[in-house]
Amino acid sequence: MERYILKDNEARSRYEFDLGGHTAYIDYEKDNGTIVLTHTFVPEAYEGRGVGAQLVAAALADIRRQRLKVVPQCSFVAVYIKRHPEWSDMVSETAGAER
Repeated sequence: MERYILKDNEARSRYEFDLGGHTAYIDYEKDNGTIVLTHTFVPEAYEGRGVGAQLVAAALADIRRQRLKVVPQCSFVAVYIKRHPEWSDMVSETAGAER
């Protein structure tokens, strides 16, 4: 599987992978030590190749490095965290209340 380099595009409030002419991304909103992951997008030509999972894992690693709590508002991110419980300690206690 090809490895992509995570870019935190703060100007657009999203994590990105440059796929060589296409971009996969996760939109986010930062607020008081918390980051809300609102939407994940993977170009159709790259679906089913693990790009989304790789993007979520890289974003979560960066979020952990920053010591932020995450609110997985995006269903793709929420399912990823449920399937990979090693990230569950990062989920904000208020994540369920904000829905």
